[in-house]
Amino acid sequence: MRQEETIRREILEQRIDRELEALSEKLFGKKLEDASDEQVYVALLYLVKGLEEATVPNDGDKKIYYISAEFLIGKLLSNNLINLGIYEKVESVLKSKGKELSRIEEIEPEPSLGNGGLGRLAACFMDSIATLGLPGEGIGLNYHFGLFKQVFKDRLQTTEKNDWIEKDSWLNKTDVSFDVFFGDRKVTSRLYDIDVVGYNNGVNKLRLFDIESVDESIVKEGITFDKEAIEKNLTLFLYPDDSDEAGNLLRIYQQYFMVSNAAQLILMEMKEKQYDLRKMYDYAVIQINDTHPSMIIPELIRILVNDKAFTMDEAIEVVSKTCAYTNHTILAEALEKWPLSYLEKVVPQLVPIIKELSARVAAKYSDPKVQIIDDQNRVHMAHMDIHYGFSVNGVAAIHTEILKDTELHAFYEIYPEKFNNKTNGITFRRWLLSCNRELAALITEKIGTGYQKDAMELEKLLAFKDDEEFLNDLVKIKREKKEALVAHIKEHEGEELNPDSIFDIQIKRLHEYKRQQMNALYIIHKYLEIKGGKKPARPLTFIFGAKAAPAYVIARDIIHLLLVLQQIINNDPDVKDYMKVVMVENYNVSYAEKLIPACDISEQISLASKEASGTGNMKMMLNGAVTLGTADGANVEIHDLVGDDNIYIFGENSEQVIDHYAKADYVSRSFYEKSPVIKAAVDFIVSDQALAVGHKENLERLYNELLNKDWFMTLLDLEDYIATKDRMFADYEDQEKWKRMMVVNIAKAGFFSSDRTIAEYNRDIWKLK
Repeated sequence: MRQEETIRREILEQRIDRELEALSEKLFGKKLEDASDEQVYVALLYLVKGLEEATVPNDGDKKIYYISAEFLIGKLLSNNLINLGIYEKVESVLKSKGKELSRIEEIEPEPSLGNGGLGRLAACFMDSIATLGLPGEGIGLNYHFGLFKQVFKDRLQTTEKNDWIEKDSWLNKTDVSFDVFFGDRKVTSRLYDIDVVGYNNGVNKLRLFDIESVDESIVKEGITFDKEAIEKNLTLFLYPDDSDEAGNLLRIYQQYFMVSNAAQLILMEMKEKQYDLRKMYDYAVIQINDTHPSMIIPELIRILVNDKAFTMDEAIEVVSKTCAYTNHTILAEALEKWPLSYLEKVVPQLVPIIKELSARVAAKYSDPKVQIIDDQNRVHMAHMDIHYGFSVNGVAAIHTEILKDTELHAFYEIYPEKFNNKTNGITFRRWLLSCNRELAALITEKIGTGYQKDAMELEKLLAFKDDEEFLNDLVKIKREKKEALVAHIKEHEGEELNPDSIFDIQIKRLHEYKRQQMNALYIIHKYLEIKGGKKPARPLTFIFGAKAAPAYVIARDIIHLLLVLQQIINNDPDVKDYMKVVMVENYNVSYAEKLIPACDISEQISLASKEASGTGNMKMMLNGAVTLGTADGANVEIHDLVGDDNIYIFGENSEQVIDHYAKADYVSRSFYEKSPVIKAAVDFIVSDQALAVGHKENLERLYNELLNKDWFMTLLDLEDYIATKDRMFADYEDQEKWKRMMVVNIAKAGFFSSDRTIAEYNRDIWKLK
C-alpha cells in the first residue's frame, strides 16, 4: 500500500511539474525556475483554478443560498492547495526549482470582502458547506476597496482605500447580468464567481455581484467619495460611513442591490431546473446572515405577486417557509432600523409590501416590541425576519438564551418553535493546517490525520498531556511561531519584541464592548508598577490588532491611547526590557495567521451578555493559547469544555450585567473614586506624560467617557481583571502546568469546527437532501 501511495504521489508531482512548467511558458515565455515569484504565483493561480474547474460540483435537489454582506475569505492559494490535497506536492515541485512556496504565498493580495467576525464566519461556513458535500452558494457583493486600509499617522488611525482586485485573480467573470431598479434609477449588475473547494470533496461557488458602471476614480483623499453617485460608487466600499443621510441611503442601495440580484439568481436557477415556484421551499433555503440581507423577504414576495401570478397570501407563505435568519448580536444599535422615508426614496416598490407585512403583524399582535414598523415610522429588519422566516438562530449557547429570555423574549413567546442555537465554528484547515503546519504535523504524528475531517478526534491528544517529549515539542513550536511573529513585526511595525516574553494578544474589531480600553488600563497599571520598582517575573508583550469604523469616535480614541502607550512604554529605559506594547497596522486575516499561532494568552474580555460568540477565541485555543475572558459568548462553552483549571474567567456574569442595565445602577465614577488602582490608571490617560505624546482632544474625550458614561462597564470588572491577569502571568511560570493547559485547550477545540456547525444547520434548519 505504501509503495502504491509513493507511486501515486510521484505521478501527481510529475503532473503538477508539467502543468506548472507549461503555464509558465504559456503566460511568460519562461521556464519555471527562471520565472519571478510574482509570475510563479500567477501560474499557481491558474493551475488551481483549472483543478477547481475539474472538481465535481456539489449538487442536489435542494440548495442553501447563504446571503451575507461580508465574506472575509482571506488569501486563497494555500487554503485551496490544502483542500485539493496538493500543498506538499506543489511545495516539493517549487523547491526543486529553487522556489519557496511560503514566500510566494505572501504575494497574493487579501480580498477586501469583509471586516470582522461576521465575514470570517461566513467564509468558514462556505468552506464547510463544500467540505460536507452540500449544495450551496454564498451570495454577496464584490467590494473593490472593502472596509478600508488602516494606516497609523501621528498615533491616529487614518483610512485609505484597500485595493485588491488584480488582472489575475480568483474572480471569474460570468455572463450573468441583471437589471436592478431603484426609485430614481436603474443599474446593471455583473456576476463574478469565486470557487470554494471543499477539503477532499466537491466545489461550490461564492457569487459576488458588481456593477458595470463602477468607477474607482471617484475616490479622492483617504476614502472620501461622492456618496450620491450610486452608479459609480455602489460596490466600492463595505459599510460606507453612515454618519449622514447620504451614507444611510447608500447602505440601503447596497443592501437592495444585493438582495435583488440574489432573488433574480435564485429564481433563474429554479427556472433552469424547472422547479415549481409554489414549492420553492422544497428546493431552496435562504439563510439571512444578520439583518443586512433582510429585504430579500419583501423582494421575493414582490416578484412572486407581480410577475409570477401569486396571491399575497401564497407569496408570503412560500417565502416564509424558505427564509431563515441568523442573529449575530445582542446590541440593539446593531439591529438595523431604517426610516420608512429612506426606503421610500431608494426602494419605493418594496414599501407597499413592507407595509402589508407590518399591518398583518399589527392586526395579530398589539405588543409594540414585535411590530415591524414602529411608532416612529422605522422599519425593524430583524422583526421582519423573525415574523416571516421559519427559523431564528443565535450563534452561541448563552447568546441564544439571552435572545430568548430578554432581547427577543416577546418573539420567543409567539414563536418558540423557531428559535434554536448554532454555536459558531472555524475551519481547521486554515487555522491549523495552513497557518500552523508545524503544529498540525506534530498532531498528525501523534493521532493520525482523522482530525482533519472529524475535529472531535483532537480529544485523542489528551492521552499525551503528560508525555514530556510531546509537551516539549509543543513548546518548541510555540517558540518558533513567536520568533516568526517577532521578525514580521520588526519588519512591518519597526518594533523589537522579545520571543521569551509572554505574548498577550487581543485581536478583533475595535468596539467599546470588546473592552480594548480595559486592557489598556491594565497596561497602564502594570507600567506604573514597574516604574515603582515592582518588576514582572518574565517580560510581557501586549499585542493588539483592530480597525475602528471611521465614524466611531471613541473607538478611534482607544486606538490612539494604545498607540500613545506603545510610544511611551517601548521608549522608556526603565520599562522596555520588562514590557512592550504593539498595535499592529491594518489587522486582517493574513496578520491573524501569524498572530494566532504565537499567542500565549487569548484576550476575550467583552462585557458579559454583549459578545454573541467570538471565533478568535476558538482559533487561539486550537493553537495552544489559554483564554482570559468574561463569561460571555462562546467563552462559556470553552469553559464548559476545558474546565475551571484550563481557562481564566473574571468579572460579573451576564445575568448581573443585564440586571445593572435594567436598574440603571452602574455609575463608573463611583468605582473610580473608591479604588486608588482604578483612579491611577484612568488619570494616566490625561497625565502630562500621556498628553506630551498624544492629542489632548482624543485623550480627554476617552477619559471623560470612562468617568461619565462607560456604557460597557469597563471599571466594573477592572480590579478583578487585574487580579486574574496577574494570577495568569504567575501561573505561566509553572511551565509544566502551562503545557498541560495548552494540550487540553487544543484537544477540546474540536467542538468548534465549522463542519460541526454546518452539519447542525443542515440537520435542524436546511434539511438538504
